Amino acid sequence: MVSGIIILDEKPKHTKMSLFKQLFLFNLILSIVSCTQHPSGTEDKATQEQNEQAFIETLEKHLRAVSEKDLPSLKSTMSPDGNMQLILPGVEILFSVESFMNYHEEWFQDTSWTFETKILNTDIGDNIGLATTEIVYREPDRNGEPYFNRMIVSYGLKKVDGQWYVIKDHASSIEKSTD
Repeated sequence: MVSGIIILDEKPKHTKMSLFKQLFLFNLILSIVSCTQHPSGTEDKATQEQNEQAFIETLEKHLRAVSEKDLPSLKSTMSPDGNMQLILPGVEILFSVESFMNYHEEWFQDTSWTFETKILNTDIGDNIGLATTEIVYREPDRNGEPYFNRMIVSYGLKKVDGQWYVIKDHASSIEKSTD
């Protein structure tokens, strides 16, 4: 008894017809498996669209909460694990949701200012997303004059337990009425 020996002199006994049948069956099975696992990509596309919509809704809720000086709504957009970075011109970085909320609680005491927002672009992944916004901050009277500050603000959002939360807010002034 000889085992484990391959004889190379023998030719395979496949005919052209059997090779054709094998290729046909292989392609048929591959097509069926492909169709059942990814039905034309519609499921993936729908999931991606839902993810992007949830991201935009969270960002809009966050921006609206600032505009309306609504601390509870603002807090609901913040990461439940406490991670947050607020980066503003001329101010040291704030590194937590608690410090972010304290800053806004103090700022919201002045109710005379307005905050106009526009989302310029987004880059949204499965669990991390970025957004760039234009924000115009206005005060009716600062030192006897109307004041405005046009800013570009970048936001970082992270998905935690299936929900998007703001984890970074980085503002840069572009144009101010005074310095």
